[in-house]
Amino acid sequence: MMIAELLVPERVQANLLGRTKDEVLDELAQLLADPQAGRSKEKVAAVLRERERLNSTAIGGGVAIPHGRMAGVSTITLGFARSAAGVDFDSVDQAPTHIFFALLAPDDAAAQHLKALARISRVLKDEHFRERLKHLETHQELCDAILEEDARV
Repeated sequence: MMIAELLVPERVQANLLGRTKDEVLDELAQLLADPQAGRSKEKVAAVLRERERLNSTAIGGGVAIPHGRMAGVSTITLGFARSAAGVDFDSVDQAPTHIFFALLAPDDAAAQHLKALARISRVLKDEHFRERLKHLETHQELCDAILEEDARV
């Protein structure tokens, strides 16, 4: 599974406005929401918050991968957002989180969900790439960089 199969430019946000974990989760929920498909922002936010209650999805190195599964979702939906200022997201290394991949999967797609999480983790493994993402300015630059790295690794 490749990120390029899941990420569409409309679900990439260059500058998160939120300064708290809850505000960021709301913005990420908005990226993943699709009211016509039964995915309201509120329902998606509830799924992401429920997962965060179990344990923070901030994995260190300035990265968080909020994710969850939701009944009624037919395909995996992926969003990307970046916070230039960084957010306290209860990261394992206690550093600010700048890079957010948000993932929503069908309730019955545990294997696909895990494959997508593994792919995201692999793409974000390179510290130089993570640093590059922190400093790119535009939505298009971020999209291009993510897809280039996805093809490279």
